[in-house]
Amino acid sequence: MCGIAGILKLDPSVPAEETRLKRMLMSLRHRGPDGEGRHVKGPIALGHRRLAIIDPTGGRQPMSDERQSRWLVCNGEIYNHPELRARLRASGHQYRSNSDNESIVHLHEEEGDECVRSLRGMFAFAIWDSERGRLLLARDRLGIKPLYYAINDQEIVFASEIKAILAAGGFRAEMNEAVLPEYLATRFVSGAETFFRGIRKLLPGRLLRWSREEGTRLERWWVPPPVSELHDGTLADQAVKVRASLDDSVRRHLMSDVPLGLFLSGGLDSTAIAALAARAMDRPLKTFSVGFAEQEANETDYARLAAKGIGADHHEVFVTSDQFFGALPQMVWYEDEPVAFDASIPLHFLSRLAAEHVKVVLTGEGADELFLGYNRYRVTAWNEALGELYWRLVPSTLRGRNSPLIKGLPRIVRRYAERSFLGLDPGPRELFCENFAVFPTFLQRHLLSGQRFPRMRDPYDSILRAYEEADGDSLDRMARADLQTYLVELLMKQDQMSMAASIESRVPYLDHPLVEHVLALPSRFKLRGWRTKAVLRTAVKDIVPRTILERRKAGFPVPLSRWLREARWPVVQEFALSPRALRRGWFDPTLVRTLAQEHRSGVADHSGRLWLLINLEIWQRIFLEGESPAAIPIPAAA
Repeated sequence: MCGIAGILKLDPSVPAEETRLKRMLMSLRHRGPDGEGRHVKGPIALGHRRLAIIDPTGGRQPMSDERQSRWLVCNGEIYNHPELRARLRASGHQYRSNSDNESIVHLHEEEGDECVRSLRGMFAFAIWDSERGRLLLARDRLGIKPLYYAINDQEIVFASEIKAILAAGGFRAEMNEAVLPEYLATRFVSGAETFFRGIRKLLPGRLLRWSREEGTRLERWWVPPPVSELHDGTLADQAVKVRASLDDSVRRHLMSDVPLGLFLSGGLDSTAIAALAARAMDRPLKTFSVGFAEQEANETDYARLAAKGIGADHHEVFVTSDQFFGALPQMVWYEDEPVAFDASIPLHFLSRLAAEHVKVVLTGEGADELFLGYNRYRVTAWNEALGELYWRLVPSTLRGRNSPLIKGLPRIVRRYAERSFLGLDPGPRELFCENFAVFPTFLQRHLLSGQRFPRMRDPYDSILRAYEEADGDSLDRMARADLQTYLVELLMKQDQMSMAASIESRVPYLDHPLVEHVLALPSRFKLRGWRTKAVLRTAVKDIVPRTILERRKAGFPVPLSRWLREARWPVVQEFALSPRALRRGWFDPTLVRTLAQEHRSGVADHSGRLWLLINLEIWQRIFLEGESPAAIPIPAAA
């Protein structure tokens, strides 16, 4: 894993500036502490920061084909490179290294831009074809590796992180305020836009092509496969196939010339990967877990149980509230945008722990979207089933949160009724999006300044578009929408927090043959009654301890609610309630104060909402006002 950067001048007579490329690479040094490479010739400047994983002594980039007509910079790993290498050598290609990435440039000679379809792995890369004057940017199927770009009438600038594009100069750091409604509702921005006006991300499974003849073109080269009813047989039959595919993926993801370990939460997903990896290794697997002193957010007992079961060399780190909030400004800088999920912070401390022992870690990311693991899938399916008759018989004027039926309920019961079919209208917008939003649209109408947002953008546009494009039942469509929106943000969190500690993270559940097999399975193999991930649980029941196999999903708990109500209340005061924060004019000050005081008093838990406001304020101070993360004062605990 590495960091890549590049500048292409659209006028071939204008040379690309190496000084700008150097600044870009300097901003990415955490992604590649093992070396730097540059190729600058004519209108192109390609740069690479290297974290040496495969062929540490060779494999330097940028790398070229035999004739030095094609030049490549790549961030990622190609897990089928042994097969590709054998085939390409048989076709007469000469390799200069043992790097897996070198197969990409030779494959491009054979297959052109279609080469992406032959790659099995995680990648974001650029290829410059000097003979034809063509640039190709490509991103892997699921968006495991990031790639951002900016285009004006003079140049294309691209990089693994937004900060590198800003470091190049020529693009101002201006806030793209249009994305605020989606950020407030979902915690992230799921489309091609970013928080920076004019800087976009290449979406998963996409290519960006540029040539002098045709200009810039975007193309989608991978889409999730349809659900197939040809997958019949019993749950046990399907579990055998899933187990074989998962085992193959894990073995491929163990490919490394440097020490390797695993993030172990003690949940089903990471424990299954750990058990399979341990069986394939000739030495104890190194595992890493993170916890907190607060009991409600400490799952290390389960991680220890899983580690003991496979004889792992297990390591733990515990994060205090001082460490958590002290690291927050720097983490906003690493993520380039407001930190969407509070779990990003402990993930970075976990990555720093792992970096003391290994350079590569496997993780369990992606299983929830594939196997219907999130509770919101069950809740939505339940609301659909129970609400069908209710919606048909009760007029719409009597339904919803403000219906007389709901208003007359006791407060604690009313809260649940408002989020059930009694308080929601049918359809994915209400049941799937609004019901689980941080700031639902009805609350955003009061929160967002009417002068700044006379017409609020639909915060669920990308999610609903992915939902409508998907096939299968509503469960399949929800999972596929998440796979192309929510999961992409989770992967960015994992990439940025691990790369901030200069280690590579890998996701065996997102090996595309496994993904395509599981996506094609009808939802009845994944959700059975209230039992999530049914086919996965059956597939690994012989290698995962029963206590873990049967435990409820816990996510990645952080004691944020308690912290912001008690010891870390001064953080709310500084970054959400201070005159500086409120003067920005984005939000209604009265509502912000109300949310904060309700949280402080224990009337409601608004920690998720306050977290978004805090992060947005810190982001503005760093990227729009130029403050150093280290200079942003974090108030002491109360």
